[in-house]
Amino acid sequence: MTPSHQNARQRSRLDLKTVLETSRVLIEAKDVQFVLENLVRISMGKLLVSRAAILLYDDERSIYSVHAAKGSADLKKISTLTLNLDAEDLDQPHFQLKDLRDTSNKLNSLLPGGVLFNLRTSTSHLGFLVISQKFTQNDFTEEELEFVESLCIISSTAVANSRIIDQLNQANRKLDQRIHELNTLFDLSKEFNLLSNRDKISRIFKFALMGQLLIRSFFLIYRTGDGIEMLTSSNFSGASSPDILQKLFDSTEEITHVTEELGESIPSLKTSGICSLISISVQGRKIAVIGVGHRANEKPLTESDYNFLKSLANLAVNSIQRTYLLEERIEKERMEEELLLAKSIQNRLLPDPIPDVKGLDLSAITVSSYQVGGDYFDVAETPDGNHIFAIADVTGKGFPAALLMANLQSMLHILLPFDITLTLATERINDLIFANTPSDKFITFFWGKYHHNTRVFKYVNAGHNPPLLLRKGSDNFSELSEGGLLLGAMESMAPYESKDVTLEPGDLVVCFTDGVNEAQSEDMEEEFGMERLYEVIRNNRNERSSVIRDKIIKSVTEFAGGHQFDDVTLVIFKAH
Repeated sequence: MTPSHQNARQRSRLDLKTVLETSRVLIEAKDVQFVLENLVRISMGKLLVSRAAILLYDDERSIYSVHAAKGSADLKKISTLTLNLDAEDLDQPHFQLKDLRDTSNKLNSLLPGGVLFNLRTSTSHLGFLVISQKFTQNDFTEEELEFVESLCIISSTAVANSRIIDQLNQANRKLDQRIHELNTLFDLSKEFNLLSNRDKISRIFKFALMGQLLIRSFFLIYRTGDGIEMLTSSNFSGASSPDILQKLFDSTEEITHVTEELGESIPSLKTSGICSLISISVQGRKIAVIGVGHRANEKPLTESDYNFLKSLANLAVNSIQRTYLLEERIEKERMEEELLLAKSIQNRLLPDPIPDVKGLDLSAITVSSYQVGGDYFDVAETPDGNHIFAIADVTGKGFPAALLMANLQSMLHILLPFDITLTLATERINDLIFANTPSDKFITFFWGKYHHNTRVFKYVNAGHNPPLLLRKGSDNFSELSEGGLLLGAMESMAPYESKDVTLEPGDLVVCFTDGVNEAQSEDMEEEFGMERLYEVIRNNRNERSSVIRDKIIKSVTEFAGGHQFDDVTLVIFKAH
């Protein structure tokens, strides 16, 4: 073997050893910069070049960034550059700088006679190792080029592996942070669930925000039934007026970054350093807005931070919303108790049990659409041993109507012991109601006195639905309509009129309020009407008054599909 062959073989072994040693070091390395620095140093030492650098490709921006630059201060000043390359260039293991189509590239002047070595894996292009010409200005030998290509292949794998490790580490850090945030949210949710005081909930929210994200300036506003309310804030002032709070609420979308224009329209945002507004929604409805300033460590808020913010705010807002619902429930229960008491009092104003009236089969009922109502009926014995029957309907429903009904009942019972005619008593009741109630409140009223010895029923109708009289053996109804104006509409100007009706055995009188004939069908398209009422009465005329009463109630309920929009009252009496 000639000495030249021995030297070549020795160099080849040395190169192979260098490649193997370098391969071991680089593959075990987990730092990209370490890999790049070693690639540059080994290449410069092997090829005896004075300048070299790594160009890493940024796929998102389609540019190259300069790393590990050696041998030239000007080369180190270049942060990024673009290379006009095509697919063929990227397929070559190396090519000359002079072969670049972009001859104006800075690399041509900084690395004269330079060579670009491709850094790539089987799936992606990572960048280039770029080196200048030799000290000796001789051309690179094939062995030298192959050596650097081998280093580049090993380094590319090491860089790719390091990047994967970096990505895994970053993912693990994010996962750890997310687990920490979830644990924090879980602990806070348990804390919030134990609280029913809004001030304590707001205070915990405030401390969590300051402790977890290092945010010193913030506010939380919430929409209540009365408007927008400031729940808590820190280092935020000058936005307490309802108009500004409403403007803050309306200006916020999902995440709204405070622009110069928004800061000028709401100066408190700018003076307090609020940089972001985040809306909080429940079931698609915006109910709160949180505004946050910059973090104390000056790090920008990330997407993960905004997600944590929204989750934290959702916990606080849901807990706050629960306190309002709890207050509403307590208030509702209190109102229900008062309504039950009022209903109990109102029921005691009605005759119970209904007294027996000589010569009559009598039945009556009132069914309120609310817990208390404005319908009224009465059956009472007069000092002469006879009985009066009354039925009335007060305008409106609920408490106001019930109070006016109670007044009417007391007036009627006050006048009962006095020897006074129905017409005069009706006038006095009308004048009292007119003088003591608003102009939009009035009463339709019908009452009569039954003389059981003579079977005469004397009545006065003050604007009420005319009761129906069905004589025995007849299918035609007579209306008991004689009387005058309804009660409370105006002062008595003309006397009320009365009329006598003699009831023979089998004759039937049905008194009712407009909740019967004006009951609405389930589709709200039709009223129950008088014809249906006539039919029910005719079909059951031979039954007892209580059966007729129940049949009418059943027919009205079925017609309305179980819905009741007005009070229903019936007074039915049948001569025997």
